[in-house]
Amino acid sequence: MQATRMAAHPRLREKTRRKHMAIIKAFAGALGGTFADLWKDIITAGRFDEYVVVAPGVPRGTNNGRGSNEYGSEGVISNGSHIYVPENTAAFIFSESGIENVITEPGGYEYRDGEKSVLAGDGIGSLFSSVASRFTFGGQPVETKYVAFVNLREIRGIKFGTPAPLVYNDKFYGVDLEIRARGTMSLKVTDPVRFVRNYVPANVTSYAFDNPKAREQILSEFVQSFIVAINSLSDQYRISQLPAHANDIATRVRNDETNAGTWRNRFGFEVSGVGIESIEFDEESRQLVRQFASNKMNVSAYEGVSQTAGNMAAQQQIAQGIQNNGFGDGGGMLLGMNMAQAINPMTAAPAAPMPMAAQPQPQQPQPQTALAAESTGGADTATSGAGAAAPSHAASMSVAEQVETLKKLKELVDIGILSQEEFDMKKHEVLGL
Repeated sequence: MQATRMAAHPRLREKTRRKHMAIIKAFAGALGGTFADLWKDIITAGRFDEYVVVAPGVPRGTNNGRGSNEYGSEGVISNGSHIYVPENTAAFIFSESGIENVITEPGGYEYRDGEKSVLAGDGIGSLFSSVASRFTFGGQPVETKYVAFVNLREIRGIKFGTPAPLVYNDKFYGVDLEIRARGTMSLKVTDPVRFVRNYVPANVTSYAFDNPKAREQILSEFVQSFIVAINSLSDQYRISQLPAHANDIATRVRNDETNAGTWRNRFGFEVSGVGIESIEFDEESRQLVRQFASNKMNVSAYEGVSQTAGNMAAQQQIAQGIQNNGFGDGGGMLLGMNMAQAINPMTAAPAAPMPMAAQPQPQQPQPQTALAAESTGGADTATSGAGAAAPSHAASMSVAEQVETLKKLKELVDIGILSQEEFDMKKHEVLGL
């Protein structure tokens, strides 16, 4: 029994020694930490890049080799510390209870609700009080406070794209076309308190929109609002005109009541701009547009042609008809006229055919002069093959048709295609003289 007690004594002594060591360590940690935290801190924002929206506050321990505040405790802000707030940022002071204070105006501020410090005029008693408080927690600070900064400028260059083709009813083409769109958007924090409470995860001092997990939800909602905004413009603009109306699209996205338009009230930020880099057709829609353009070019080839140019084209066709059929065949000449009228660019449709010499026409009373000429002039014209056919041709034409034919012939004389002698000869044939 005696030997057993003697053996237990070393273990008991070691255990007691460790307890004393722990107490000494706790006391040393409490004392050393308290002295290290006596220094006032200078806290400013960490580095912001293009996509960072929340950055931690960074204490300045040294400046160009000067300064000794290098061993302060994490999560401790001493009384009298200075907080520098840059332009377009909001400083948040967090404690164990959440948001303690918010600073939205740029400038330098002195913090007076932190760890008591003799250097801040809190008295020597505050030093012993802090040491005793830390000692009960193993030497570590009882309170935790830190500063974070929220970026209030536009967060630009956030890329988006439609994951699948979206349907755009283009009124110009009159069909539903499938398109793909890609571009960038910019976001702006409008309510930093709401943003920190409703969007930023808890206990986070750094947050950026280039993180895929951070922007997954907002990109999905943005694309939905983007599709709604695009389709609402389909009755006003062609697809090619949409990039020029990016501001209008951004306004419609902000006003969407179901997706991106709710961000201001839900998360404290909103869409401030949209840039459309490209809008592309899918292959089937591209073929439809090409076919439409080709047909449009074919139809518009004769649009805007002046009456004079149209008459010249018709007269050239008439001259070609005369050259191919000769002057002795009235039907051939009329065929040339019909061809010219059929390709009239001002109508773009075939004209009603004029009566041909070979087609039988209802007999109508002829004027006395024409009948007399037919009865007395047969012998004079019988010696010519062209003249022999003239009476039958003249008899098949009505008075109105004869007058119209003579008008056409007179126009050919006026532009120099027919001579006066040729006109007189054809006039005799038409009138049956």
